[in-house]
Amino acid sequence: MVAVQVTYKINADFVEVNKSNIATFLNDFKELRNSKFLYHAYVKEDGLTFVHVSMYQSEEIQQEVLSTPSFVAFQTQRDQNLAEAPTIERLAHVGSSLGLIK
Repeated sequence: MVAVQVTYKINADFVEVNKSNIATFLNDFKELRNSKFLYHAYVKEDGLTFVHVSMYQSEEIQQEVLSTPSFVAFQTQRDQNLAEAPTIERLAHVGSSLGLIK
């Protein structure tokens, strides 16, 4: 299993566009109809700091999901509007109430 948390802070004038871009790639992820990954996006109370947590059955599934054109476009636009560089953390999965199909 691959689990990753990405935390980043964006410029205030980009918040609504970022939320829209997130909604777009999440809709595309739903179209994949793949039960081998989970992806969650959150925004902290400051309204500028976003946290994305994702889990994939394998690195191959991760690469497939993250190469979705709308996700690539999201990353490109996000990177052009960062207030702080992203922090990328690999997580060691301990357990979950949801399971990925193996």
